[in-house]
Parts: sequence; C-alpha cells; structure tokens
Amino acid sequence: MSFKNLILEFEGSTAIAILHRPSKRNALSLELMQELIGLLGSLEQDPEVRCIILAASGKAFSAGHDLSEMVGCSVGEYRQLFDSCTELMEKLQSIPQPVIAEVQGIATAAGCQLAATCDLVVAADEATFATPGVRIGLFCSTPMVALSRAIGRKRAMQMLLTGEPIDAQTAAEWGLVNFTVAADELREATLTLAKRITEASPYTLGIGKRAFYSQIDLDQQRAYALTKEVMTNNAMATDAQEGISAFLGKRAATWFGK
Repeated sequence: MSFKNLILEFEGSTAIAILHRPSKRNALSLELMQELIGLLGSLEQDPEVRCIILAASGKAFSAGHDLSEMVGCSVGEYRQLFDSCTELMEKLQSIPQPVIAEVQGIATAAGCQLAATCDLVVAADEATFATPGVRIGLFCSTPMVALSRAIGRKRAMQMLLTGEPIDAQTAAEWGLVNFTVAADELREATLTLAKRITEASPYTLGIGKRAFYSQIDLDQQRAYALTKEVMTNNAMATDAQEGISAFLGKRAATWFGK
C-alpha cells in the first residue's frame, strides 16, 4: 500500500503505523484519517499482524484536526470530517489487534482523542495532552467521548473547560497513559510492550478486546451475563485448550489462531 500521510513499518509481528505530516504537527486531515482507516482495515485482515503501534513523525504526536480545512465549510463537509473521525476511532477499537499509541510531544484535541481511543498508551516524559478547543470557540465535543471514558468526568471536564494541558506524568496518574519513559527510550519501550502482547494467542486477544469494549459501559449484571458467555465460548477454542494443556504440561504453547 502507498500513502501520502502515513509510513508503515514492521517489527516482527507488530505493525507500526506512523502519522507523517510533521510540518503540520501530524494534524488529522480528512485525507490522513481516511488513509489510516484504510490501513487499519488492511492490517485487520492480516493474520501475521498481532499488534499495532500508532506512532508519529517529528516532534508532535498530533495537534488534532487540520484547522485549515475547517474554515467556511458547508454542513455536509463538516459532517464528513467528523463522520470520518468517528469511523477512525471506532475502527481502532473494533479491530482484533491491540493498538498502542506511542506519544511524543503534544497530543491535543482530536490528537488527544486518538491517543485516548487506543487500547494502550506509552508516552515520552515530555509529552503533553490537552483539549484546547474551547479557547478557539470550538468545544472538543467528540474528543470528550474518549477522554471522559479514560479519565472520568471531573478530570475530563477540567481539561475540556480550561483547555489547559496536562503533562505525561499527570496523564499517567489520571489513567490516560499506561506509563511514561524517557524520549530516547520511547520506541524500545513500546516495542517491548508489543512483544509481550504478541506472545499470546491472537485469537484470544481478539476475543478479549472485543469483550472488553462490549462490557465496559454495561451495568455489572449485564456485564457478567455477557462475559460468562464469552468465556464459555473461549474455553472451547483450540487455542484455549492448547494453552491450558501447555501450562499443565509445563511446555510452551503453540497457537493455532482458532
């Protein structure tokens, strides 16, 4: 696949999708978002890809939507932009492979949304996160969907109402980031996490990721009703039987992807 706004690399069974508009601080143009949706759809179908890292070129992760595309548009054009953004966020969580955001520099507005939507986030120590739309008269309404689910109501409202950034350490304390590392260790740390994930059965990872997002907003009774059925079906899968047998036999499991 060829891209104008992305770079695709591979490290073993991990795909690294790199936002590549460094001169625009990797702003999420409509074209970039549509390219990334297409790439994720392709990677979703590739059985050799077990994990995806979402990274970025240059000094910023993403500054959010490309504001140069948002002046004087028609209602249809605005809806297309936000429809594509929503499709991208939903795609990140619907594909079976875990997605890790690798964040350096700023992740603001829709860029913060992008990081918050990923399954895991590893950030450089100097990274910052913000939803500053309120400062320019455009409230970060779609970013708040991912943000509020990651860090809770009060902290999300603080970020949304003030537009003030939080540093990476605060983001980790609030649950937006899994952990932080020195900037020069960022790629190594993210790949180490990805490698650990890819040691598991890809079939099981897909089941687990899908179940997580299906149950997360349910009440406890419905969540248990859903997940007990998921575990029942999972237990009958070839990989589960192989994994249990391998554990009991004190040997390494061989995954069959089913």
